[in-house]
Amino acid sequence: MYKYETHLHTSPVSRCARASAEESLIFYKEKGYDGVFITNHFIDGNINIDRSVFYEEKINFYFSDYENAVPLGKKIGIKVFCGIEMSNHGTDFLVYGIGKNWFLKHPEIERMRMSEKLSLLRDNGAFIIQAHPLREAAYIDHIRLYPRHIEGVEVINANRTDFENKMAELYADSYNLLKVAGSDNHTGREQSILAGVMTETPLESEQDYIKAVRENKIQLFKVPND
Repeated sequence: MYKYETHLHTSPVSRCARASAEESLIFYKEKGYDGVFITNHFIDGNINIDRSVFYEEKINFYFSDYENAVPLGKKIGIKVFCGIEMSNHGTDFLVYGIGKNWFLKHPEIERMRMSEKLSLLRDNGAFIIQAHPLREAAYIDHIRLYPRHIEGVEVINANRTDFENKMAELYADSYNLLKVAGSDNHTGREQSILAGVMTETPLESEQDYIKAVRENKIQLFKVPND
């Protein structure tokens, strides 16, 4: 089986991340992973850049960790895939299948409501997962669910409680949504629990991952980081 991290934050792009892309890739390679999806906080979330700079500068900075990680991944033998985590006051979405060039052509997305963003992204081929949908925290005023704007749910998030993950699975079952897992790793090798997906054949692209999830050809896992 081939093992993948689907939810990873790196420094300096994600303000809250404490490990660089290089440190994270080396760690996951040591753990026997075949690939990682770098899913940093987008320009509507906890991105580590001045919000007043021009849209193009923000987009170029946003994708810099991913772009710098790709050649390193080739060098050490681990696949690096592109993902995005969009945010709406603590309600987060993992977006796959849409890249930098698309965002450079769509600056209007910065001014859209979340439901409008998700609809536009899906209309343009994006695969959208609601991350840790039942997360509870002091900074989250209330839980927001978008079942009509997504295809799947992160039912195992390594940084959330068993109760929150169980409720996420009930949400997915109730709306017949796809299920995925990820670590939501912000700390590299310091992450205490790991989660992700396994496949019987290797993934070569983001589209391979999307196809595997849609065809139910993945296995979810959650393990301690020993």
